Amino acid sequence: MNKEKYINIIRSAVQKGSHPGPPEADMFQSTSVIALFVFNEEIELVFIQKADVKGYPWANQMAFPGGHKDKKDFSTKDTALRELAEEMGINRENVEVMGSLGHFQTINDKDIEAWIGIWNQKEAINYDRSEISRVFQIPLKYLIDLHKEKGFHGQAPNVMLLTYPYEDVLIWGVTAKILYHLIEMLLKDN
Repeated sequence: MNKEKYINIIRSAVQKGSHPGPPEADMFQSTSVIALFVFNEEIELVFIQKADVKGYPWANQMAFPGGHKDKKDFSTKDTALRELAEEMGINRENVEVMGSLGHFQTINDKDIEAWIGIWNQKEAINYDRSEISRVFQIPLKYLIDLHKEKGFHGQAPNVMLLTYPYEDVLIWGVTAKILYHLIEMLLKDN
């Protein structure tokens, strides 16, 4: 694997791509996530499975690390990096942020700005077990192959059909929308 080649592909896809813009002001609560790439034997994306907390609307769901924008956050990029440190113990100085994938809205009136980053793995993941039950590193090739097999490439599937199963979990909802957009950007630029 030529790491620099793939980093350039990711950077180009993010910077040249057409991404969904923000919604009208004050209609949604500002949140952000970061889709984090890691380079092991193959390229992987980091996902979390939310903790099984009674009454928590996202219990057990697959997601990218992130959360709500606080008053102390300068931007949604700052939010994503703060949440990454709080939830997973990954410090911002160990993440190269490539850019934004745009804005994605949820049925719970959240506007999620999705950021793309590359983690250098200079520290171990130490996740907050009150918020996260598991961490997955899913091979990008697996996700792209599944995307193609399901006929998603080049067409926007119905949100009810937009799912990415992996082992014993299912990526769906807004996380699947973000993943779909990311994969389409990478396929377009490749």
